Amino acid sequence: MITIISGTNRPHSNTFKLASYYQQKLMEKGVAAHILSLADLSADFISSEMYKSRSDTFQPYQDRVMATEKFIFVIPEYNGSFPGILKTFVDACKFPDSFFNKKAALVGLSSGKYGNIRGVDHFTGVCHYVRLNVLPLRIHIPHIFQEFDADGNLYKEDTVRFTDEQIEEFIRF
Repeated sequence: MITIISGTNRPHSNTFKLASYYQQKLMEKGVAAHILSLADLSADFISSEMYKSRSDTFQPYQDRVMATEKFIFVIPEYNGSFPGILKTFVDACKFPDSFFNKKAALVGLSSGKYGNIRGVDHFTGVCHYVRLNVLPLRIHIPHIFQEFDADGNLYKEDTVRFTDEQIEEFIRF
């Protein structure tokens, strides 16, 4: 199973739109994928209790992570890196079982001109620590506000070509 993680807790985000785009493209290729949006986490997710014992509200997320063989992380740029909620989510998942020896593709996006290159690089280090095997082709989408058409699809030729190439490689990965 493939799980696409929308890596922000911001509601109605471009990150979620991009995660939905990836899900749609995978379905067009006959590959099922689920979206796990960090915007759906409970309001009390970030608390010291998270580290003592997992709440019942977190269990469905943990179950989804455990059942997943491949992850696509869609990661917006927050202050030159990736969102803290994404790191907290990884920290909350059972270690090492959650991610050990599974596979991941990383997609960065930003409103600026670099597409979260630094944040994707930082998150690659986290992936290596939890023993996620990262697809070498990492995508960076800059100026995200200019990338979607009215229907929520990417439309710029280069972006469509590169994301499609990443999806094809990830299916084979």
